Amino acid sequence: MDISYIVNELAEDREQYFNAIAPPIVQASNFAFKTVDALGKAFEDEMGGYLYSRGLNPTVDILRKKLAALDGAEDCLVFNSGAAAIFAGVLANVKSGDHIVSVKNPYSWAQKMFDVVLPRFGVHTTYIDGSSLENWQEATQPNTTFYYLESPNSWAFTLQPLAEVAAFAQSRQIITMIDNSYATPIYQPVISAGIDLAMQTATKYIGGHSDTLGGVLCGTKAMMKKIFDSEYLNIGSGIQPFNAWLLIRGLRTLPARLDRISHSTVEVFNFLKQHPAVESVIFPFDESFPQYALAKKQMSGACGLLTVILKTHKRESIVKFCESLQHILMAVSWGGHESLIIPKCAGIPAADFDPSNPEHRYVRLYIGLEEPAYIIKDLDQALS
Repeated sequence: MDISYIVNELAEDREQYFNAIAPPIVQASNFAFKTVDALGKAFEDEMGGYLYSRGLNPTVDILRKKLAALDGAEDCLVFNSGAAAIFAGVLANVKSGDHIVSVKNPYSWAQKMFDVVLPRFGVHTTYIDGSSLENWQEATQPNTTFYYLESPNSWAFTLQPLAEVAAFAQSRQIITMIDNSYATPIYQPVISAGIDLAMQTATKYIGGHSDTLGGVLCGTKAMMKKIFDSEYLNIGSGIQPFNAWLLIRGLRTLPARLDRISHSTVEVFNFLKQHPAVESVIFPFDESFPQYALAKKQMSGACGLLTVILKTHKRESIVKFCESLQHILMAVSWGGHESLIIPKCAGIPAADFDPSNPEHRYVRLYIGLEEPAYIIKDLDQALS
């Protein structure tokens, strides 16, 4: 399906709302019925129509259909955050006594679920270096029912061989789920690679303006119905109509923003790579990146994230660099209009800082929509 059709036309029945170019925000909390039988039918299958906006809502439905098409999936559920989408996707597919295999160092709230929440119910997780199929095979136990992938991850950008892992998982009837927030389905179509559940944080590139939260979960109609009837309705973590409308607005410019960000990132990367104050730069589309061939095979673009390792062994120097930036903001997340930076050492007690550990010297940089020269000038003065 053509991406221009998806973001501009799909699911937009304009004749039903006065031929308005932008869809309305249907803010209603519930919906009326003319007959008892019709109400009863809605009770039996809340995913079959509009009953209560905790479940389905007309504005949210437009977004659902667009996001499912973007992923090449049969159906989609939209949550009020990426963390909520991860939680529901995992919780719906494990039971007491099950075992999960996950990439090491996943998104912090995914790891919190694996380490704190699920063990209370008899579900345990093994973390692995997911870069080779053999590691997934070796970590798989007789009671393994779920694989959690994140490719690329958000600091070292380690990739997993998606098609290989998916094929092995299918042979063992293991459900696979991936956090695809880095590349988005535009640059990395994971459903066609065989992954069961495609998750992305809509807060980032889909929203694009740092003004709303959202989480996307795409898969088969049967899987979405399973999650909708249990975790989605029971936890009450569905997105609200206004937030869904903001994400529809963000989708309009998603391809253009990704294209701009990707081109700017290459310019910034080239500047940083040759700067005397920089030890190295981690970027999946760098020819020296260890998994460069796999990155080029699985992704058509690498978007706006890269990690810088400064040529210093002093925490104070990293702090000074970050605090000297005049235009690049220090904040979590990525995907908005603004360039951002976050040092790994911010999450490490100063007394535990280990200069011999390269990870402690990571500084993650997100390239926004500013002119590349504007970003480079700010980086240059801070490095100096």
